[in-house]
Amino acid sequence: MKSEVENQSVEISGEELKNELVLFAQELGFDSCRVGACASPPHATEFQDWLRQGSAGEMSYMQRGEEKRCDPQKVLPGARSVIVVALNYFQGDVAHAPSQGFGVAGRAAAVEGATGRIARYAWGNDYHDVVAAKLDKIDNFLRGFGGRQKCYVDTGPILERDHAAEAGIGWHGKSTMLIDPRLGTWFFLAEILTTLELPPDPPQRNRCGTCERCIKACPTGAITAPHRLDARRCISYLTIELKGSIPSDLRPLIGSRIFGCDDCLDACPWNRFAQRSRETAFSARRSTTGMLLREYLKLSDSEFRALFRNSPVKRIKRCGFLRNVCIALGNIGDLTDLPALERAASDSEPLIAEHAAWAIEQIWERFRVKRPKIR
Repeated sequence: MKSEVENQSVEISGEELKNELVLFAQELGFDSCRVGACASPPHATEFQDWLRQGSAGEMSYMQRGEEKRCDPQKVLPGARSVIVVALNYFQGDVAHAPSQGFGVAGRAAAVEGATGRIARYAWGNDYHDVVAAKLDKIDNFLRGFGGRQKCYVDTGPILERDHAAEAGIGWHGKSTMLIDPRLGTWFFLAEILTTLELPPDPPQRNRCGTCERCIKACPTGAITAPHRLDARRCISYLTIELKGSIPSDLRPLIGSRIFGCDDCLDACPWNRFAQRSRETAFSARRSTTGMLLREYLKLSDSEFRALFRNSPVKRIKRCGFLRNVCIALGNIGDLTDLPALERAASDSEPLIAEHAAWAIEQIWERFRVKRPKIR
């Protein structure tokens, strides 16, 4: 039996198809759906210069996909349009819930201690999985009209923000993040390259003006100039993309951040208009907003994988995550965190042990108390 989509008539104008597509995307929960022509991205040359300067750091996949990122025809030969969708993930401000311990009387009591910060986009389920499931449905929808598609959720070799800006999803903020008046900066992007020719949407006007709050807010100075980002100093890169040791001079600047950073986004004035996401999959978990830093250090590999199942955090694995946790404790922890760090300093993963040892030294130095003698 043919599906309902396969039975649809393909005798339809590009404008009519686009209208149906936008309605379908809205039904799937997307907050915006716009179309751009499938042309070379306007900032391809700047992207190549950025690569040559080494600003991508260890993100070798950027170099591997360089040609495709600069020419979408190398991704999908015959592509005529780029459909860009946006999905709001903003959850508001979620207070860190205190962990619960049990006193001698057996009654639950709040356990005080240092908590870390995880970027908002990672509070709930992994957006790759959530958005990809929706894109599959759009792909199937477009096949009913004879289209061939390539769908990407932050994974394909395309300059997604360029295509999104050209389609009018938002404009390029000075932090390099895309900004939309309705959504602020809190949204995921996804792209569908298609062989169908759809009428393109106009781009939005850049409304940043003279504002440079995002640049000033960056803790590490990674935004070196408007629209210029040195990924090697970006906390999101350091805590997620960098696989090895984090440079010692940058560790104190990371503060309590253990997965990503929202500072340049938080600083954007357009976010005052942001509304909470309707997508329940992005709701905050206790594992990302309510645990003490020292609790994370207790996790075995299997416990880590279970705790962050279906979470973006799982991608950096236990080793990378606990490395970040140790740095955060070195920056904001106190003497009560030392036992957990001492255990971590003996971890079988050298990367964790190294950063735990650094954290211990930072805490002793910060409190300037006499260290006990080891007998």
